[in-house]
Amino acid sequence: MNFSYRYRAEDSAVELPAADYIARFRDAQRIAEYCRACPSYGSSWGCPPFGFSVEEYLSGYVTALVVATKIVPEQEGLPLSEAGRLMRPERKRIEARLLDMERRIGGRSFAYVGTCLHCPEGSCTRPDGNPCRHPDRVRPSLEACGFDVGRTARELFGIELKWGVEGRMPEYLTLVCGFFHNAGHIVWNG
Repeated sequence: MNFSYRYRAEDSAVELPAADYIARFRDAQRIAEYCRACPSYGSSWGCPPFGFSVEEYLSGYVTALVVATKIVPEQEGLPLSEAGRLMRPERKRIEARLLDMERRIGGRSFAYVGTCLHCPEGSCTRPDGNPCRHPDRVRPSLEACGFDVGRTARELFGIELKWGVEGRMPEYLTLVCGFFHNAGHIVWNG
C-alpha cells in the first residue's frame, strides 16, 4: 500500500564559523554514548564507529551552514510508525541538495540520523563486512559526528525537538543537517 500524508515543511538556515559550531555544539563523548545504545550502531555505513577520524573529517572548513527543517503534518495524531514515511520526501530533497553543493563548491555534507535512503531497509552491506554500495551518497549525520542536535535546534533555530507520545507523532518533526565549507557565504532558500 502506498500512503502519503499532506504536510508543510519549513527550512531555516544559519551560517556560523565552523570552529564556533564545533566548540559550542559538539559533545563527542556524551553523544557517542547515545550512538552506542542505538541498534543501528555499527550496522549502517552512515553510523559510527567510522573508519576515519571525525576530527580530521571536520577540520579545514571555515564555515558551517546548519539547516533545520520543521515538518508539520496536516493531520493530527498520526501513528508514530509513519514518521519515516512522512520525513522521507524531505530527507531526499535536502540530501540531494547537500550532495549537489558538495559537487559544485566542495565541502562536507552531514545528512540525517536514521535509515539510509539508498539501499532497501535491512540490506546494508556493513553487517556482512562488505563495502558500502553508495559511498558517493551516504553521509554521516551531525549526531553521528558528536553534535548535539537538540541543543542546535533549540539555540540556533528556537525549535524544541518533540517526541511521540502513546504511539502518536508529535505536532511536528524536525530534521537537522549541515554543510561545512570554505565557499564564503551560501544562501539557503528552502
